[in-house]
Amino acid sequence: MDRTEIFCHVDDFYQSFEKDWTDYIEEMGFSVAKRKRKMYASEVMTVLVMFHQSHYRDLKSFYLCHVRVVWASYFPNLPSDQRFVALQQEAMIPMYFLAHSLLGECSGISGVDSTKLVVSHVKRARSHKTFAGLASWSKDSIGWFFGFKLHLVVNDIGEILSFRITRANVDDRSLVPEMMHGLFGRLYGDRGYISQDLFDDLYAKGIFLMTTIHKNMKPRLMTLFDSMMLKKRVFIETINDHLKNVCQIDHTRHRSPYNFFVNLLSGLVCYSMMPKKPSLDIRVTAQMCFPF
Repeated sequence: MDRTEIFCHVDDFYQSFEKDWTDYIEEMGFSVAKRKRKMYASEVMTVLVMFHQSHYRDLKSFYLCHVRVVWASYFPNLPSDQRFVALQQEAMIPMYFLAHSLLGECSGISGVDSTKLVVSHVKRARSHKTFAGLASWSKDSIGWFFGFKLHLVVNDIGEILSFRITRANVDDRSLVPEMMHGLFGRLYGDRGYISQDLFDDLYAKGIFLMTTIHKNMKPRLMTLFDSMMLKKRVFIETINDHLKNVCQIDHTRHRSPYNFFVNLLSGLVCYSMMPKKPSLDIRVTAQMCFPF
């Protein structure tokens, strides 16, 4: 999508969101600021999404060298880069709802996985203060890291169905029932999601959890389709790699928790708006989804 399409989509969403959000705030008994801004929130959100679609590695360079130079005619009255950093914090809530409005539809074939989001190098994490009390320590197959986790549920054509952001030390299995609310069919995960209680909980809701097994576990009977899908389950790793290396949701240069979450949400929005995503290229039938 080009900048015009992205801006039209974001602006249409924000116009409906702003009215509902203002009504909600007033119902809660809080006042809403009525001052007029030089740069509208939908313009800020568009710039953030376009940054994740660009090849720039930091937002400041993108804003100063591209937005203020190449796109100056499209965004009149651009503020300074320091002011823009302050404005992007106010875009966190609408960006969160925009990301949810772009979630895909369940096809009956879903994959679940989590990926780490490192906010500080392990050697500097002990003295890191920006995310003190928010981020946590955890360990994966590579080693210890300090940060958060992004939990994803995706369908067979690469669309995000549900996502959660947690501390790094949160058990992946604890979020699956909540993330699968309203979904159906078969869910494929790795060994980290092995749990009889989780299997029983999801099965009672009409969801069949399939996972790979440990070497010391007894083999389980499964259909040829399930065996094939477990081998193809790793395509969600491609989505995680796409989010990190193309949409740039993971870096250690954040100086504010608000900017971290805005960066992550705008990266998810950018991915959801991409016309081509990693896909399994399969056709799902009702017999495949519900053979049990």
